Amino acid sequence: MGIPKKIWQAPLVRAGSLNGIGVIVKIAIGFVTSKVIAVFVGPSGMALVGNLRNFLTTLEGLGTLGLQSGMVKYVAEGKSSQTELRKVLSTIFTSVLAVVVLCSLLLFFLADYWSAWVFSGNDSFGHIFRILALSLPFYAFSIVLIAVLNGLGNYKHVIWANIIGNIISLLISVVLIVRYGLDGALFAIVISPSALFFASVFYISRTTGIFKRIHWNYFDPKLLWKLGAFSLMTLFSYVCVPLVYLEIRQQAQEISGSDAAGYWEAMTRVSANYMLFVSTLVSVYFLPKLVVSETDRQTRSIFADYLRGVVPMFFLGAIVVYSLRGFIVGLLFTEDFKPVEDLFFWQLVGDGFKSIAMIFGCCLVAKKMTKGFFITESLSLIILYATSHFMLQVDGVHGLVVAHAITYFAYCVVLIGYFRKTFTSPDVS
Repeated sequence: MGIPKKIWQAPLVRAGSLNGIGVIVKIAIGFVTSKVIAVFVGPSGMALVGNLRNFLTTLEGLGTLGLQSGMVKYVAEGKSSQTELRKVLSTIFTSVLAVVVLCSLLLFFLADYWSAWVFSGNDSFGHIFRILALSLPFYAFSIVLIAVLNGLGNYKHVIWANIIGNIISLLISVVLIVRYGLDGALFAIVISPSALFFASVFYISRTTGIFKRIHWNYFDPKLLWKLGAFSLMTLFSYVCVPLVYLEIRQQAQEISGSDAAGYWEAMTRVSANYMLFVSTLVSVYFLPKLVVSETDRQTRSIFADYLRGVVPMFFLGAIVVYSLRGFIVGLLFTEDFKPVEDLFFWQLVGDGFKSIAMIFGCCLVAKKMTKGFFITESLSLIILYATSHFMLQVDGVHGLVVAHAITYFAYCVVLIGYFRKTFTSPDVS
């Protein structure tokens, strides 16, 4: 009995187990939301929903200045000093507040322009962007609060805040979609993420007294400058990546039709759900450890824990997902989405390479390796756009999942090559 107990008490296993509960809840919620969207909106509406989601991801990065990873690092480093922690928190909250107000004003007064840009010339959804302008501050500060909890090492509170926020989001989404169809689905996208704000405020105020430490007098411009490297890296991911996906989806709509673009969006949603097991564990458990690791030996140990403990589980799960693809499509969507079954193989292949690469990409951010980050991310986006454009012409939306696999194979190889010195450097005590 001692060995099983020891295994269960291992930090990765305990974090992974709690993370697994949170991810299962989020996936279940994603399943319900996908089903409701499929029934009440259909494949063409699913494509429009995907466009708005990509725009919201970009806006998330801009609204928070891309400071999420930097927050985790500097909160983790400053939590032992009350003065340093006050500087970090005051600088971050003040900066984000200023940017969020600006973004909200631009959204509100240019709502029709954003509607036309996101929905390929359709400016009839301006009201969606006005509502987004009002909800953006709640959404942005929920991300800030979660990053603060993460930096303090309270991964349990991060996971529970996400669980509660996701449940509230589900209730909002289902009611809006059932009552208002496509409009309701778009409303849900811009409103429901704000639910995380109230859950995160609950855990922050209950455990850390964070709000008492925030004051304008502690704003530190030098710290904001230090956060700049993290900001640039995160903004690149949050702005450029969604915009590339938005452009690819718009091309798919033009070449293969709205329904086909909706099939690809449906496959992307399924992928996003099962990839949560990996991405959430990386951000909640491995990112804080990489931030504070100081030697190649420590970093190598974190890589090894991830590659031995997380990646094999993903590949086993991928086999199960592929075997049950028909059941999954039937469960999540409707008969109109049956062509999605043909997209699973190459999507899973690409996600397999992505799961391996994720820990290395996370390390680039944690260690503020700005040059390496921009080189590898830019290369992957160029490959993704070029292969997607070519394969879309050759094989329609099926070509998009092949392009996905090619992109992440190349990305994985490049990152492993980039970190080869970390794997081969001698251990130094």
